[in-house]
Amino acid sequence: MNQMKPTHSGYFLGKSVVALAASLREGSVTSVELTQAALDSIERLNPTLNAFVQVDAPIALAQACKADELLAQGQDLGPLHGIPVAVKDNIDTFDYITTYGSAHFEGFKPERDALCVQRVRLAGAIIVGKTLTHEFAYGPTGDRSLQGAARNPWDARCMTGGSSAGSAAAVASGIVPLALGTDTGGSIRIPSGLCGAVGFKPSYGSVPLDGVFPLSSSLDHVGPIANCIEGARLLFEVLSGRVCAPAAPEPRPLRVGWITSGSFGPVDAQVEQQFYQAAQQLFGNALQEVEDLASQAAGMKDTLLMLQRAEAYDVHAERMQQAAQLFEAEVRERLELSQEVRGWQYIRAQAAQQQYHAHMAQLFERYDFLVSPTVPITAPVVDAREVRVGEQNIDVRAAVLSYTSAWNLTGLPAISLPVGQVKGLPVGLQVIAAAGRDDRLLQVMGDLYSHLPL
Repeated sequence: MNQMKPTHSGYFLGKSVVALAASLREGSVTSVELTQAALDSIERLNPTLNAFVQVDAPIALAQACKADELLAQGQDLGPLHGIPVAVKDNIDTFDYITTYGSAHFEGFKPERDALCVQRVRLAGAIIVGKTLTHEFAYGPTGDRSLQGAARNPWDARCMTGGSSAGSAAAVASGIVPLALGTDTGGSIRIPSGLCGAVGFKPSYGSVPLDGVFPLSSSLDHVGPIANCIEGARLLFEVLSGRVCAPAAPEPRPLRVGWITSGSFGPVDAQVEQQFYQAAQQLFGNALQEVEDLASQAAGMKDTLLMLQRAEAYDVHAERMQQAAQLFEAEVRERLELSQEVRGWQYIRAQAAQQQYHAHMAQLFERYDFLVSPTVPITAPVVDAREVRVGEQNIDVRAAVLSYTSAWNLTGLPAISLPVGQVKGLPVGLQVIAAAGRDDRLLQVMGDLYSHLPL
């Protein structure tokens, strides 16, 4: 697989956090220099990509100057010390305006940081700005926001996917090496897959949601978007407040289940070929077909939809009653549909969610990992709402969510990895692990992916 370079690329493209951290400690580069490089990349690329919605150079450079002073005094706050990081605009920051992508919060500045942002700051990272989110994170396309549409760094005519649209574009283009995202149905992995970044959705509950604007309390996750697996692991450790334990050697070979094409919906033939070639190179003879998920797919989708709609409307009920006109039209339409969920439907969906948890626990007694395409298509053009896959036209939003949302419903850790391009646009491979096996997923995939001939 030939790994090309995005059309729109910045300073940090291909620069690993580990190498940057080593350079900082050697004194061959300063945090101020790295932060200025990020700011320069924003100035050059953001008019095209619209990845950042709030940037304050004096704030960022002051943080960087402090980081350099601490290192000079022998105070090392960890592997993210002095590294520029971006934060999705649905995550509270006390020093940056946080709009949640909505006219309801235009100009709003939170009183305090989200807990995950506090942890990033304590680890010495430099927050260089806020990245575009689909309004209230309620959409997988990244083109419905107070600030407009984010653009794909491989082709600015194309969408990034969402809702962590700006974070994925910022990392994939090399504006920053790391960014925070959120994921309720695929919102870290979808834009990472479509833009060519590493996106990791941890196990449910492993990263605190305090100060993150809620979309769906039983499905929301916070996680890292990075330019390498090691960077994702380091940021996950900071966000979760713990160091990943080394995975103990398994006494037997890996068992990897390939989620067969069509199980959760149609897959573009070229995307399938590219993904499967990468999966074979990564896992070899460990790869075996999983067919019994197809019968679960429709029920899982319906269950997630009931939970998400009911919980999203709970968050926005008063806004819908008092100022519905301030919502972007497509998001308002989704909330109008959300209002129709009945109490008994929500209660049944909660019970079904627990049944799917149990089913997945049984499935992972047979497999160490499951793999699928992250997204079954390459990035459509901005504002597209229908895409042709094979012989049929399908809804863009349904397509991009089709292979990611089940793992929000079941709370399982899942990572999207870039595995080449189709027609000049990135393709992502998704790897899913059992609940709580985040550390092993990151370690094993870090080892295997480093040998993949990209």
